[in-house]
Amino acid sequence: MSDEDARGTAGRIADLERRHRAATSEADERARGKQHPRGKGTARERVESLVDEGSFVETGEFVLRRDDRRGGEDERVYGDGVVTGHATVDGRRVCLFSHDFTTFGGSMGEAFGEKVLRVMDLALSTGCPVIGINDSGGARIQEGVTSLAYYAELARRSSSASGVVPQISVITGPCAGGAVYTPAITDFTVMVEGTSRMFVTGPEVVRSTTGEEVTGEELGGAGANAAAGNVHYVAADEEDAFDWVRALLAHLPANNLEAPPEFPESAAAPAEELDTVIPDSPNRHYDMFGVLSRVLDEGELLEVQSSSAPNMLCGFGRLRGRTVGVVANQPMCRSGIIDIAASEKAARFVRFCDAFNVPLLTFADVPGYLPGSEQERGGIIRRGAKLVYAYSEATVPKITVVTRKAYGGGYAVMGSKHLGADMNFAWPTSEIAVMGAEGAVELLHRDELAAATANGSVEEVRAKLVEEYREVFANPYTAAERGYVDAVIRPSRTRAELDASLRVLESKREQGPPRKHSTMPL
Repeated sequence: MSDEDARGTAGRIADLERRHRAATSEADERARGKQHPRGKGTARERVESLVDEGSFVETGEFVLRRDDRRGGEDERVYGDGVVTGHATVDGRRVCLFSHDFTTFGGSMGEAFGEKVLRVMDLALSTGCPVIGINDSGGARIQEGVTSLAYYAELARRSSSASGVVPQISVITGPCAGGAVYTPAITDFTVMVEGTSRMFVTGPEVVRSTTGEEVTGEELGGAGANAAAGNVHYVAADEEDAFDWVRALLAHLPANNLEAPPEFPESAAAPAEELDTVIPDSPNRHYDMFGVLSRVLDEGELLEVQSSSAPNMLCGFGRLRGRTVGVVANQPMCRSGIIDIAASEKAARFVRFCDAFNVPLLTFADVPGYLPGSEQERGGIIRRGAKLVYAYSEATVPKITVVTRKAYGGGYAVMGSKHLGADMNFAWPTSEIAVMGAEGAVELLHRDELAAATANGSVEEVRAKLVEEYREVFANPYTAAERGYVDAVIRPSRTRAELDASLRVLESKREQGPPRKHSTMPL
């Protein structure tokens, strides 16, 4: 090629780049003008806020809506309402898409759907997490059934990716109708307080079909969805949402064939403080976070679904730099009792950890399952069985610590040896029994208590019988004698014992019988 030809080619390239930058800059400026007054970022700003600086590589940037292809240059809208591509977060590869609400309301059309499917296929083929930033008016009415078809296609793709690569949804605006089901299939969902909405049918449809008057916030705001268990984290703003996603990704492997990332070891609070954390009175509550803060690195737990079933804590932490999943009863809320919401919350978390090779630490202080007609009619038998199933199915390293009470079905389901736990420890303060001493005495010694009531000595007799029951049954040593507890340890030894157990279990391999899939209770 001659020098003149080379200069001509370079000039044409420069002219094309200039025109592209001008068009992109103008479109971005229009988007900022629409989004910023609402306290929202644009599709590309959101991507840039999440990923490492300069790492985003956009795909499908010049894709056009199907009926835009014959339009003039000035009439064309590139991208079709969604920004897709790949980037790095803390140096690790992710694939992502971000709805552009300023283009057709971020509604799903054919070209839009094809772009998202391609980036999800890329995530699956390369084995990296996929993140969806949702801000969409839903199906694109002008494209009819095509839009609905792509919602179903996306749900099928998410189902295929489930348990293969981590999937995270960030709801930054509206998400309604068929659009809500794809986030529901993903592993983690984040909403932004005040600006995001998620519901199957909006307030207008509810009003016209049922007559119920309800606002968008009441129906599908972040608080309503968090209480229903649909959301794993409610962010104060978009920046907070992306900060949480980055923290979450730091705990997760890229895919189901890899181990979670490891970090330099960090210290926890002084272990000796654990020796005094359990109150002397069995009727006094204590905060399970006080236990976890003295076991996990830097005392940090990245909690998920904190607004739903607060009697059960689930989240990610690190022990000696290695990611662990934590499931724990919270005595500060309903004494840590297990109900329907707690069962389902913990079951899904356990299954996620098992799918992505995250060891499970369980801290049990549980009086059992919540009794009552409301729970029975709500399906506690079927829905409570999910947690039993999840622990039984999990093949990752499973270690359990009983800190105080472990009664009845609560003992069995909270990571007991009988559900496949690899190592089980108990503190000397623990009580492992069918039920609490007071309830057991009332059932076992009715006649004796009745006689004592007649002669006025019932309180003295009851106290004596309760103490005898505790000495014989409500302690960890009976379970240890039968091999259900591997060791009774001082609380201050907990971090060291967990670390030693995890090191032994690093090479654990367990494979169940071949089958197409399980039929767990749903």
